[in-house]
Amino acid sequence: MKREIGVLLLISILSFGQDPVRVKIETVKPAPEWALWQRHLLKEFWPAAQEFVKRYTKPDGTLIWKDKWPGMDGSDDGYESWYNFPLYYALGGDARMDSWSRHLWNKVTELFTRYGTVTKEFDTYYDWMHHGESYVNFYFFGLANPYDPVMKKRALDFARLYTTGPNWDPVHKRITSPITGSKGPRFENSAEDWVTHRDVLADYPLPYSDIPNVTSSKAWVDDKLFPNILKTMNDRMMRADVPLNLAATSMVTNAFMYTGDPNYKKWVTDYVEAWMQRVKQNNGVIPDNIGPNGKIGETMAGKWYGGYYGWRWPHGLFNQLEATMIGGSNAYMLTGDKKYLDLPRSQQSFIAGVSKKENGRTVVPNRHAEQGWYDWRPAVPQYPVNLWYMSWDQKDWGLLESLVDVPALSQAAYRKAKGDDKNEGPWIAFLQGKNPAWPVEILKANYQESLRRLEMIRKDTTKPDDMNVHHWQNRNPVVLEGLVQQMMGGPNHIYHGGLLHVRLRYFDAQKKRPGVPDDVAALVDQIEEDSVRVTLANTSATNKREAILQAGAFGEHLIVSVDMGQGARPVESKHLTVELPPGSVGTITLKLKRFVNVPTYEWPKGLR
Repeated sequence: MKREIGVLLLISILSFGQDPVRVKIETVKPAPEWALWQRHLLKEFWPAAQEFVKRYTKPDGTLIWKDKWPGMDGSDDGYESWYNFPLYYALGGDARMDSWSRHLWNKVTELFTRYGTVTKEFDTYYDWMHHGESYVNFYFFGLANPYDPVMKKRALDFARLYTTGPNWDPVHKRITSPITGSKGPRFENSAEDWVTHRDVLADYPLPYSDIPNVTSSKAWVDDKLFPNILKTMNDRMMRADVPLNLAATSMVTNAFMYTGDPNYKKWVTDYVEAWMQRVKQNNGVIPDNIGPNGKIGETMAGKWYGGYYGWRWPHGLFNQLEATMIGGSNAYMLTGDKKYLDLPRSQQSFIAGVSKKENGRTVVPNRHAEQGWYDWRPAVPQYPVNLWYMSWDQKDWGLLESLVDVPALSQAAYRKAKGDDKNEGPWIAFLQGKNPAWPVEILKANYQESLRRLEMIRKDTTKPDDMNVHHWQNRNPVVLEGLVQQMMGGPNHIYHGGLLHVRLRYFDAQKKRPGVPDDVAALVDQIEEDSVRVTLANTSATNKREAILQAGAFGEHLIVSVDMGQGARPVESKHLTVELPPGSVGTITLKLKRFVNVPTYEWPKGLR
């Protein structure tokens, strides 16, 4: 996916044989428009975040909300309110955000500890779709500052909940329930656990068609019939492992990147391999329930479907695609072995194989029950995009094209949901050289969305007792999608618990902190399996800057060589230092070996 290189820029090699190698950009010219927009967003998101937090928290940083909150839900939404604040800092945002985002995390933890949904600083019990939403916030602290001893200890404590103890069955390589947490597995949910979700679930299909006396989802809000739903779910679901639990691999991978302990790596690969074996046993489709003795359908009368967040209830397909993508990607990054991508590939290939055409569109089944596959809809592009990006295999590009109308996707209108992960198509078109206006357009769209949310905040007269649990996350004005795609050269993380798998990240060599230096902007405009091209711009006319480029968010890649238009020169390091004189703009192509380094949160030499 190459684009024509314009005027070759004169960039001189200063020295080799050091770690990191140093290069200098010599060409001086006005900064491109995209670079000015990047710097604008990095500047404006800090006061926007301040206004957001000031409106919805007390002076000590605690959310202004209800005195009591029932059920098992809610803490995830508290953490989600500012889940991307530490990532903003790690990209090069205001330095004050580092300590401030940690303070806000602590205050959410304190509040939901009082409510009872958090115990010992971790969710008391919940499923890994919601744990995943909670802990992406937590994982970003490793990118922002891995040397905080308190956060590091938490990372190890949290991982231990799943590598040892009652949440983990080492014999059958299974997590022991779909509902787990700091108090262990939850084998029987109560009516109170579901109290905040009953009205929501009344709009979803029933989890089973044979619940005694229940024929409609409206039974969720019927006090006489709801106990029948609860008992049936407890009997069938609550002692089974489910694909959703693969999101726990991010928590354990997170601990590995703080420590390098091979036991964490082994846990991740063991668990992913267990699910790969279950797919083989079930003729290529992932079963959504694994019983206490490791058997498919053990608590489900032999049926491979019917599990919690499984093929039938409540969402169906996307949970299976998302969880397998998270687990497979983490195992691949930890080992460098592409075989682990067979887990997400198997499910995407299976779905592509049973797809059909409706009104000229490809649609796939989102659910499976006794009647077979049903609930046909267009495929969500995010998961095949992530698979292709991780593998960079032409077969996976073909799989993407078989599931999604890529040309139409590339022209899709900008949209914003809970995460920063809904606009992959125009980015892919840009990498193909078909959408040259994208860098400026996506940043303008992100800024417009930030303005829209600030306007919502300023007009918000909702009283605390009337705020639902999603109130704050819907107003977070820090919108990072374009910055991640442009600067790091990768898709945004999968929202429900994925790690950030990208080609590049940056450090400020002068201020010794993560992120691009002041005044510096970066645009990745070409990606191949073994290379990445990035343009760096120093928008300051008076200040020299010095950026360290790292191959991969976690240093998992190796920079083999650097080419500035005058031929490749060796690097053989995961880091490269670039000097940017005032007003300099230059393009650098890096030859890479992907997934050959041990992933770690460690900073480059000399920064600590």
